[in-house]
Amino acid sequence: MAKPLRLGLGACIIQKEYGYSDEEVALQIQEGAYLQYLYGYREYDDSKPPFDPSLMVHFRKRLTPEILGEINELIIAGARPKNEEKP
Repeated sequence: MAKPLRLGLGACIIQKEYGYSDEEVALQIQEGAYLQYLYGYREYDDSKPPFDPSLMVHFRKRLTPEILGEINELIIAGARPKNEEKP
């Protein structure tokens, strides 16, 4: 089953920020109501991990630094007021 980009990207950000192992990232999301909300869960669910920890390898391969840079630029562009020009 395919996982949403939002979850994969968030898991990579959490892992990079806190230095978690693949297993720890899945556990943090499973146990964290705030993380689940951030990643689009409709309600809190700690009954099972959001993904198999081995999927982190797939997320890291797909979300290359170049792609992360593009995503970052899109987020920044979306946060700018419409009348503000790009520097």
